[in-house]
Amino acid sequence: QVQLVESGGGLVQAGGSLRLSCAASGRTFSSYVMGWFRQAPGKEREFVAGITWSGGTTYYEDSVSGRFTISRENAKNTVYLQMNSLKPEDTAVYYCAARSGGRGYYTSGRSYDYWGQGTQVTVSS
Repeated sequence: QVQLVESGGGLVQAGGSLRLSCAASGRTFSSYVMGWFRQAPGKEREFVAGITWSGGTTYYEDSVSGRFTISRENAKNTVYLQMNSLKPEDTAVYYCAARSGGRGYYTSGRSYDYWGQGTQVTVSS
């Protein structure tokens, strides 16, 4: 069982930056594929970014590519999402998710086994 706790959300002006963190419990964090998703009011949850267990490969949803960076520190059981050049359309609740094993690119929420409670990100114009 893995428990995930996100932090770092808040209110920021358009063009600003935020860094989200997701702390995971458990001793096998380094074996998990990690992902970030978001859900805006009235919209379905969508994939934002993913990272392999080693951190060697990252992948992004097109609208955030070049602005967001996902990274992880396995020694700290933590995954990060650095968000730069934020736009009002980035406003959403952001969730981190963990998948036990796998070597592919996982962009569907159904591919993940564990979820955090979410952290609100609000970008004002």
